[in-house]
Amino acid sequence: MDSVAGIPANDANAGLGQTDIPDDKKMTKLASASVIATALEWFDFLIYSTASALVFGHIFFPTLEGALGTIASFGTLAVGFIARPLGGIIAGALGDKFGRKGPLVASMVIMGIATAAIGVLPGYDTIGIWAPALLITARLIQGLGVGAQWGGATLLLTEHSPIKRRGFYGSLVQLGAVAGIIIGNAFFLCILLFVDENAFIEWGWRVPFLSGILLVAVGIYVQTKIEETPVFKSMQAKAEIETANTDLPKVSLLNAVRKYWLQILQAAGAFFVVNGTFYIMISGMLSYGTANVGLSQKTMILVVCLGVATQIFTIPFFGKWSDNHGRRKIFLVGTVLMAFWAFPFFWLVDTGNPFLVTVAIIVGLTIHAMMFGPQAALFAEMFPADVRYFGASLGYQIASVFAGGLAPMIMVSLIEATGTSASVSVYIIAMAIVTFVAVYSIKERFQANLHETTRDIAKRETLEKENTVA
Repeated sequence: MDSVAGIPANDANAGLGQTDIPDDKKMTKLASASVIATALEWFDFLIYSTASALVFGHIFFPTLEGALGTIASFGTLAVGFIARPLGGIIAGALGDKFGRKGPLVASMVIMGIATAAIGVLPGYDTIGIWAPALLITARLIQGLGVGAQWGGATLLLTEHSPIKRRGFYGSLVQLGAVAGIIIGNAFFLCILLFVDENAFIEWGWRVPFLSGILLVAVGIYVQTKIEETPVFKSMQAKAEIETANTDLPKVSLLNAVRKYWLQILQAAGAFFVVNGTFYIMISGMLSYGTANVGLSQKTMILVVCLGVATQIFTIPFFGKWSDNHGRRKIFLVGTVLMAFWAFPFFWLVDTGNPFLVTVAIIVGLTIHAMMFGPQAALFAEMFPADVRYFGASLGYQIASVFAGGLAPMIMVSLIEATGTSASVSVYIIAMAIVTFVAVYSIKERFQANLHETTRDIAKRETLEKENTVA
């Protein structure tokens, strides 16, 4: 293979455009922008999760009582997840063709507008059936936005980072999601501390949603201050040499799915138990802890915040650990431990003791971090550069529909149908089996050359076959 832009093609590591000694100032700037953008985006997306558990049943589905109202509320939560694969497909196609930064910025603007709209949306008592209809519409738009965001933020860091710190920097994107949850739940907790329950249901829940407009400002910052990734620049350089212009060789979405369908399904399966248990612990538990265990809303929000706060340390830890020991092995260990923890988790929660509930969630989220931390680097290394945004995003978002989006609703439905939390434990184990099989089947490309495109890989494989025959 010929060298491109002065990069020796026969050196897998040199092709990264990254050294083992990071440009600390540049990476700090990139990491800060990525974490803040991800935190705000997930703050917007996940305050919906908290509001679904606490108030949306009263505001938008007042004709449904008890568990039915909660299930309907979680149903609108799932709608946002259904839209996420479409957001991932659109952003992936654009990101692989025109750059990683543009879709990321667009996702922030879309998310900010949709979230602010929910904050001013009248309830069922004011406009009747239009209230839940408009809520679902806004949630769909939110889903498109967050579906586009993860791939852009992930590649912004992993494609800039030094090869031997890719897992660590990739984990910071995941850390942004955790920060968004903490800020969102802390926001709700503060409101509950200063207003009574009636005021919270009447107007207090709207305040976090109105802050969504901040995403627009962050999007403008990212657009003007952050440069495109070295990987995308190298693809443009290759296109200039191979096609005498800067247009990238076209890889149709149909061809990308046909050629990399297995990797897409593997990525989706890998995220299954990660996403499902996450929403069970941060959203489903808010409803379960208050309705079934008897703890107050304030106590449950505080417990979830404490549990999630531990991931500020555990996610980067496991991301960094994967830089030394590989992604796949750590991921598999986390999957097995999550299956083993499924029953003890609910045994502790069902005691109704706030301390034991906190222990259950902290241990669960620590196991979750074993998978969530290395995930960004694992997914980035699974796909060649010209289909990476599309492939990683689609796999991630497919799982978000069937695991994360449905998990709280399935949890409430299982408990309603069986009368026991043991059914949810079995559900967690089933998701863990799906993830274990998916991750075990992945051919890990630990510290792979992220600059390789589909064409580069085909050339390399052809040369390897010719050398083997010779």
